[in-house]
Amino acid sequence: MVVLLDALGTLVELQPPAPRLRALLAQRGFEVDEERAGAAFTAEIAYYTEHNLEGSDRARLDDLRDRCAEVMMAALELPGLDHASAREVMLGSLEFVAFGDVPPALAALAEHRRIVVSNWDCSLADWLRAAGLLEHVDAVVTSAEVGVAKPGPAIFEHALELAGARAADAVHVGDSLENDVAGARAAGIRPVLVARDGSAPAGVEAIRSLAELPSLL
Repeated sequence: MVVLLDALGTLVELQPPAPRLRALLAQRGFEVDEERAGAAFTAEIAYYTEHNLEGSDRARLDDLRDRCAEVMMAALELPGLDHASAREVMLGSLEFVAFGDVPPALAALAEHRRIVVSNWDCSLADWLRAAGLLEHVDAVVTSAEVGVAKPGPAIFEHALELAGARAADAVHVGDSLENDVAGARAAGIRPVLVARDGSAPAGVEAIRSLAELPSLL
């Protein structure tokens, strides 16, 4: 069995970036309130989400991060904040932490091939390593490197090809009804929704914790 896993919202969660941004800016002599910091990150995330397919290799990712920093700078409206500092505090404000149920669940799935399939740029493996998860997966497939985002079937098909497996021999686990459930179904893969709050529509196989996943396989 091949287990395909979404990243954000399934394996890791983004820690609130606005407080970290405020602290990092304060270290450089810039004071911003929570509202402006939050708005700046909202603008940056919106731009990144629209353009993340462009981060397909390190050079293109570097350019994308430059543009994201420019968006954040414009939203912050801080005279004297240079681009290099804006980029540094932007990246320093990002931290992805593994959900508590994830490491033991991945360990329990060691007999299966575990492949992360996520709408992300080419740096996803770096973030998974920082979260202590990279050693617990067998491969990482990102939309930027494939050139197609979920729910498009091509990213799932690429993961199956990488695993040398058929769709019938795979399950995809994720927290998005559109990207993960509908996307997996379109590729002929059994979807399992991660609904940590317990809410799942009828007709969708769901779990509240990844700890439940091994018993379903």
